[in-house]
Amino acid sequence: MTGYLISLSGGLLIGLSAAILMLANGRVAGVSGIAGRLLQGRQSTVGLAFVTGLVLGPVCYRALAGSWPAVTIQATTPLLIVAGLLVGFGTRMGSGCTSGHGVVGLARLSPRSLVAVATFLTTAVLTVFLMGAFS
Repeated sequence: MTGYLISLSGGLLIGLSAAILMLANGRVAGVSGIAGRLLQGRQSTVGLAFVTGLVLGPVCYRALAGSWPAVTIQATTPLLIVAGLLVGFGTRMGSGCTSGHGVVGLARLSPRSLVAVATFLTTAVLTVFLMGAFS
């Protein structure tokens, strides 16, 4: 059970931050939209604080756990760059990312978010299946 507490805590904090952003700023906590507006210079102070909190999350983890979160990346840098660009393109094409659609959109019973999350999950399952079949 202890292994799940960190994930549970993270999920609760994500939900809490999304609720606070909605109450404080009237905005949906879609990270791709917030980051996009920040890069365009159109972000509010609350949005900037939200992104700062995302960046400081691992720092807080280290302060509490005494070490950095364990991360293993087995892909090459060019593959990671292409994957990042595809994710960015997909979030623009899908009018949001997993945080906006999955966390906030589903909670608001948005039909568009239900379709988006079903697409995310289906694509993830197919990707895992194909990667396993060809590795």
